[in-house]
Amino acid sequence: MKLKATVLLSTLVMSGAVLAQAKAPEPDFTSSLNVGGVTDYRYRGISQSRGKPAIQGGADVAHKSGFYIGTWASSIKWIKDGGGDTSAEVDIYGGYKFSSGDFAFDLGALRYLYPGSTMGVNPDTTEIYAAGTWGPVTLKYSHAVTNLFGFSDSDGSYYVDLNATFDTGVWGLAFVPHVGYQKVKSNDAFSYTDWSLTLNKDFGNGFSASLAYVDTDTKTYIAPNGKDLGKATAVLGVKYTYAF
Repeated sequence: MKLKATVLLSTLVMSGAVLAQAKAPEPDFTSSLNVGGVTDYRYRGISQSRGKPAIQGGADVAHKSGFYIGTWASSIKWIKDGGGDTSAEVDIYGGYKFSSGDFAFDLGALRYLYPGSTMGVNPDTTEIYAAGTWGPVTLKYSHAVTNLFGFSDSDGSYYVDLNATFDTGVWGLAFVPHVGYQKVKSNDAFSYTDWSLTLNKDFGNGFSASLAYVDTDTKTYIAPNGKDLGKATAVLGVKYTYAF
């Protein structure tokens, strides 16, 4: 009887420990830092680094209610190509995520900063955005409430994009197709469509990598050296994320 009682008591203690672990309260805040690099910084299909590698990194803080804020930065070359004097882009963003039934939503604002830029038209840009996700598919709309990236009279420009994420079932690879359309108000020659096909791999312990094919239908984004910044290319990226 003593042996049975001991086994029963041990089982109850273990079950209680598992139950306590399963019911551990969700933390109020979650935070993460990330750093990485790409062989070409492509944003909405257009090279921001003149086809050269770029170093990138950021930080994010999210509350369990759904509110979040973050910042992200990258080395760039296009400001200097446009007559400005900065080699960095710094983004600041914040928003609110929530779900309803099978749908998830993300509403927020994003400010693109180019510290020290001396371009004729200030390239600093503010956008508000709304995204909806159903299953593997996400549709997002971004609307500029200032001039867009140094284009004059371009407030009201917008970008709409459709993305999906599929588990390939092979080597832990995720397949991410994308298509987007950038409308540059009052500068129609610079409006265009972009698309990409990406494979992502999570190696665990915060390390991940990606390989993407990126292309556009525009020939109007040309660097001073004659390089077509919207030309099709392959982009390799690596990133380390530390969550705490």
